[in-house]
Parts: sequence; C-alpha cells; structure tokens
Amino acid sequence: MNEDDGGLLPIGALARLTGVTVKTVRRWSDEGLLPPAARTPAGYRLYGPDAPARLEIVRTLRELGIGTAEIRAVLHSRRTVADTARHWADALDAQIRTLRLRRAVLLAVAARGTAAEELPDVHRLARLTAVERRRIIEEFVTDALDGVDAPAYRAGLLAAAPDLPEDPAPEQLGAWVDLAGHVQRPEVRAALRRLAEYSARTTPAAPSATAAEDAARVAHLMRERGEAALAAGLAADSPAAEPVVAELIAAWLPTQADRAGTAGPPERDDARARRALLEQLEAAAEPHIERYWQLMCAATGRPQPPHWGAAGAWTAAALRAHPEPGPGLVLPPAPDVQRALYVYERVAAHVAALVDAVPREALERPTPCADWTVRQLIDHMTWENLMITSIARDAPRTDPDAGHLGDDHAAAFRESVAGLLAAFTGSGMLERTYGPYGAPGALFAQQAAVELLAHGWDLARALGAPRRPGARGRRRGAGSGPRHLRGGAADGGRVVRPGTARAGRGGRRGPARRLPGPLKQHGGRAVTPPGPCRGPSPVRRPRQSWTASSASTMP
Repeated sequence: MNEDDGGLLPIGALARLTGVTVKTVRRWSDEGLLPPAARTPAGYRLYGPDAPARLEIVRTLRELGIGTAEIRAVLHSRRTVADTARHWADALDAQIRTLRLRRAVLLAVAARGTAAEELPDVHRLARLTAVERRRIIEEFVTDALDGVDAPAYRAGLLAAAPDLPEDPAPEQLGAWVDLAGHVQRPEVRAALRRLAEYSARTTPAAPSATAAEDAARVAHLMRERGEAALAAGLAADSPAAEPVVAELIAAWLPTQADRAGTAGPPERDDARARRALLEQLEAAAEPHIERYWQLMCAATGRPQPPHWGAAGAWTAAALRAHPEPGPGLVLPPAPDVQRALYVYERVAAHVAALVDAVPREALERPTPCADWTVRQLIDHMTWENLMITSIARDAPRTDPDAGHLGDDHAAAFRESVAGLLAAFTGSGMLERTYGPYGAPGALFAQQAAVELLAHGWDLARALGAPRRPGARGRRRGAGSGPRHLRGGAADGGRVVRPGTARAGRGGRRGPARRLPGPLKQHGGRAVTPPGPCRGPSPVRRPRQSWTASSASTMP
C-alpha cells in the first residue's frame, strides 16, 4: 500500500519517496520531529502530504549537526532557521577550536618527543585560558623582580605576556609549553633579576621619546659591525679592531645622555665609557633571557628578536681588548690631488688598451689571480671603478659579485673609467674627507690607480702581452708618469697602498699601519668585493685586500 484513500502515506512509502530508511523515519517520529498524521486500525503510522518536505528539513538540519531540541524548536516555530543556524555555527566554531587544539597538542607531542610522564603537563598547559597563561608570566615577573625598583622594565615584561591565537600552530603551542617550563627555573629568575637591577640603576625616570628607536639603531649598528668583523676574520684584540670600537662608542654615547647613575652618563670616548658599554652588553647577553624572548615571540607569532650571538661576543671581546681609546688611526699622507688624478688617467688608459685587446674567446683563460678568469679579473677592475664612483655620489654599491660586464667587456670597462673620472673631477670627491679619521678623498684616486696597475699586470701576464713599455715610453716615464707611479710627493716618493704604510718594491718598509680594510663598509652598509689576487704582482699587496670604500668609513 503506497497511499490510503485520504492521501496519507504509510511509513514505508514515505521512506521510499525520500530515500530515508524506515528505521530513521520511525526514530524521528518518536522524537517528535515527524509526528504521524494518523494511524491505521492496526496501529501503523500514516503521514500527511507535508511529511516529505518536513522530513527533508529534518534531514538537512541533522546533516548540519543541529540537535534534536533545536530542530523541534524550528519545526514548532519557536525559533527561526536563521537563529538556529547562527547558534549552531557558533557551537561548531567552538568544536573546531577544540579539535584544532587537540591536533596541535598531538603534533607538538610528536615533534618534541614527549615522554609519557610529561604528557599530562603538556596537555594541561595547552588547555590553559589566556587569563591563566598571563597569570603564569605575572607570577614569574613578580617573583623575579621582588624588591627591585624598575617599573618601566616590569611593565614591558607584563605587556608582552603570551596571548596564543585561537588556532595555534603546533610550533606556537610547543613554544608556549617550553616557555611555561622555562620560567619555573631558578636560574632564569635570577638572570631576569640581574637585568632588572641593571635597568633600575641606569634607566632614566623620563626617557626621551626616541629612546627605544635610538637604542634599536645602535644595537643594529653593533650587530652589523660585529658580523662584518667576523666575516672578515678581524680579531677582536687586533689593532684594526680599535677603530670599530671607537665608532660604536661614538654612536652609543648620544643614547646615554639621559641615563641615570650617581656618576652621570659618560660624555666622551674614554675608559669609563667603554666600561659602561661593556657592562651594558654583558647585562644584555643573558642566554636565559634571550631564550625567554625567543620562546615568547615564537608562541605569540611575533618577529624573533635579533640574535647577538657571535657578533655580540666579538664586540664585548673588542671592548675588553681595547679598554681605552688608542692613539687613533695613522693614515697615509694625502697625495697631491692633480698628480693622483694624472696617475689614474695614465694607468687607466694603458689598462683599457689591454682590455680592448682581449678577444671573447680569451675571457675564460686563467689568470695569476687564484680562481679568477680573465672575465672575472676585468669584472673586478670594473667593479672597483663603479664602487668608488658610487661613493662619490654618497650611494655606495653593495653588489660586488653581480657581474658588471654585460655582453661587451671592453665597453663596460671604459664606461666605468669614464664614470670615475667624471666623479673625480665633477663631484669634489678629491677635495673631501671621509670617515671619522678624515681620510682624504685623493686616496681614492691613488687606490684606483694601484688596483688597475696591479690587475693590469695580471691581465697582461694572462694574455701573454708585453708587460714593459717601449724604449720611448720608458724615457717619457722617467719624467712625470712612472715617477708618480713610484710614489706621490706627499709620501716621499713611495707608493703607499691605502691598506698599509709599506713602501713600494725596493723601498724602505715603514712600521705597519694597517687600515681596517677587512670591514669594507661605507655609510653603515657592508661591502665585500672579491678577494685579491694571490699571484705575483708588480705591487706588493697585503693578503687582505683594501678597497677604496674603506677610506671613506674607517670606523
């Protein structure tokens, strides 16, 4: 029987019509979601014409996860479908968050290799509310800083209390679990107390509006200089490290004007200032607190704080090795401007002729410069010209390894020479001084000439070209040209490579006065040109090449 005489449907017919099992229709009927319209004399249920539509509503709501009571309220018009949907969407959000948290806990446990006995603590810490998490950090700060008058430091710590997102990644959850355990360690609390005590002694009552920005700028400079020194192999106790320390002290002193303390802030670079900066670095180099901030940032998704690591250790070691300012950096005497320019023009013209003669098929030949081909050697000379030109424009380049020749190596080199000559004559570079030690700009012209002379010799050897001028050239050179190549008047007739104060070949060697060339910096940006040749050369070169940019920013 599919339908009785009154248009009513038996339960089986309704089930077949809607695709719902008889068992399910019966259960929903028993729950009051689909009441029968009548029953047969034998007691079988009969459903009215609206039953299929009503059953579809019930099935849809059930598939969306809505409970029986909520469906009944909708069917009886006690609540609208919209209200019910909104309510259950919120409920689903809560369930999803719970499931994601469980998933994050499981992944964190798997990643950490958590032991069975640790699992309950990990699960408990993961389920803490934001208020409970904050309470753990507040108790840590309150206990560690008990009795220390450092309100600003305390406020900063509390403002950074962890606030996990609603859907934390496994890494964030793992970081929070580690942080909660980290702050329970007595040595971590002792380290935080030492920092707070230092802050109480030195922090001004009313810091300037730019104090945080100024401190961050100086910290960035210190980290940059330390990393550059390490990359260049500059020993912290070497004489070349003294100018680095002097530069850092000069940048740091203005940030200390408002510092508290019985003796007042340091005002100049002296032993007291260097002790104060060293104390500040040692106070900040607490590995336990560095770990605290790393975990805090990882848990909250904030950017990781800068890692001092080896750069900070180098800076502290340099301050210990140079507790007082040295006598200052002794620069080579400034060459005569016109003579230095003339020498560069002559050398550049000869080297350009060599470069013009290099056929394309010879560009991959080896040269006396270890690991350099002819192309790389010409590229290096081109880079030197471009680098000094960029310094004249107060925009030093930082692309020594980018490749600067394009498809025409000769044109690229000649353009770099023309650009540098224009910079020498049109920018006032040769009359200016650079860096805190006032390195004369004319040293750039001398440096460029020495570089081209040395590498021009290397190029001639690689090509098998003559390395001596003809007889006529020698007679002319005995006058003005080669005499300038042998030395500028201001240096007593000796070529002084800006990296050292040694005489040219055959000259008397003076005391070593090495500039801090390995740092190769200008305007706060690190510059790392390719290394020097190691093969024989007509000019003695120190193993660590000095570039023209060094004279501009000797720290």
